[in-house]
Amino acid sequence: MTWPGTACTLGRAVAFVTAALAIVPPLGGQSAATAPPDFDEFVEEVLSTFTVPGAAVAVVQDGHVVVAKGYGIRTVGSSDRVDAHTRFAIASNTKAFTATALGLLVEDGVIEWDEPVIRYLPWFRMSDPYVTREMTVRDLLVHRSGLGLGAGDLLWWPETTYDRDEIVRRLANVPLATSFRSAYAYDNLLYVVAGQLIEAVSGDTWETFVRERILQPLGMTCSDAFHSLAVSGTNVATPHARVDGVVRPVAPMLSDDTNAGGGINSCADDMTRWLSVQLDSGLTQQGTRLFGPATTRELWTLVTPMPIDAVGIVPEPLRPNFRGYALGFRITDYRGKKLVSHTGELPGHWSKVVMLPELRAGVAVLLNQESDAARDAVAFHVLDHFLGVHYDWIGAYEAAMERRESAIRATEQHLAKTRDSTSMPSLPLEHYAGVYRDSWYGTVSIRFDGTALRIRFDHTPSLIGALDHWEHDTFVARWDDRELRADALVTFALRPDGRIDRVSMRAVSPRTDFSFDFHDLDLRPVNSR
Repeated sequence: MTWPGTACTLGRAVAFVTAALAIVPPLGGQSAATAPPDFDEFVEEVLSTFTVPGAAVAVVQDGHVVVAKGYGIRTVGSSDRVDAHTRFAIASNTKAFTATALGLLVEDGVIEWDEPVIRYLPWFRMSDPYVTREMTVRDLLVHRSGLGLGAGDLLWWPETTYDRDEIVRRLANVPLATSFRSAYAYDNLLYVVAGQLIEAVSGDTWETFVRERILQPLGMTCSDAFHSLAVSGTNVATPHARVDGVVRPVAPMLSDDTNAGGGINSCADDMTRWLSVQLDSGLTQQGTRLFGPATTRELWTLVTPMPIDAVGIVPEPLRPNFRGYALGFRITDYRGKKLVSHTGELPGHWSKVVMLPELRAGVAVLLNQESDAARDAVAFHVLDHFLGVHYDWIGAYEAAMERRESAIRATEQHLAKTRDSTSMPSLPLEHYAGVYRDSWYGTVSIRFDGTALRIRFDHTPSLIGALDHWEHDTFVARWDDRELRADALVTFALRPDGRIDRVSMRAVSPRTDFSFDFHDLDLRPVNSR
């Protein structure tokens, strides 16, 4: 995004932030930090209010571990309690680990932040040759490539038959939504590229590099770097989500294709170590150095401005004056102070990391349910304690959730009201059957079983379901796996002679995760009738 007339102002702001980071004193102060009064009771109230089975909370401040504790239960219906070593998937909070890994390689002299990706990964391609040539290592991390929101995520979400190299190669066919470096749009695929780049220059897989260069030196002994290990072991949190109105266990993300963008599993105890090393410019709790202050400055320097009007329906204290993306972290302001943060979201496991560098304070909240209200309420309640502020986060988020639900219901009701339920398909149902191909995803098959249509994404085993008529030449794909919560409208565009020209899709509900980027598909019949 370009803000007219603010380039110089933004440049001065970035320079000021960089200078300020350089003078933040190290952790290890003498004052003993404490948790908010009645903190355990507050967390339990949050879990009850927002129907979250369990949580892990890590808090550090001024060099002290304030909280490293579990709350609630690991699985609905069980008595197994969450503790400080219960593992949760931290999802996209992994992105900061990948950015830190690249920082280590910069410190090693192996790569440079502003060198082209193709210098290190010669076969890498985007759909625009100019973007391919100019995209740097830094560009991989800051969501300004020109890709649209979540573009290409159907290459890995839900789990597909593609491997990492194939996912990266198919990026060459994913169209750009904007010009290069002109706008912010969150993506996951370029973090997959970053992981492949780390492997290419280091000789180790991303998982091995992160384990040996970050997790082990920090003593993060209960953490691992694989989606596929999300529910392995005995002390793990079962993922839960609200399906058809009921919070229940759901299947975890198990594909390792996108580990570099979201594969780490961790616990409260380990997250105190991660928060500490970030807040202390690379010094570990053991006093050794993982990386230097220059890497901290890179990780925390805003690169891509983010539109403020995209913050959604949130409590008033979270409405910022500025927002932007750095390297694996988001940068904004909170009650007049710089906030470094990120979120993570995978099926049934949501997380939040927030840090106030000026107070040398950090919080990590890991949940086994999909609730931004719960993770934010806990995180900002802690920060407010350190700031000496009181705010009713539970009440504020109850109201915010009701506003959000009202807006979603209105959208869904509008779709139902505007439907022409008396219309009929233009063609006999069997004429919609066939194989359709998108240039970047691949093939989608539609078959007629004699009475109804069925749709199947040929490279995504779970995307299979009924194709029910909605109106005119639009149908609804109702996936057999109801945990997906991602039904989609499928519209057939006809040629003048009645043959099918192309097929487009879009999610039925705004509740659908943006990584179901059905709207980016341009499906064409492989064999026209």
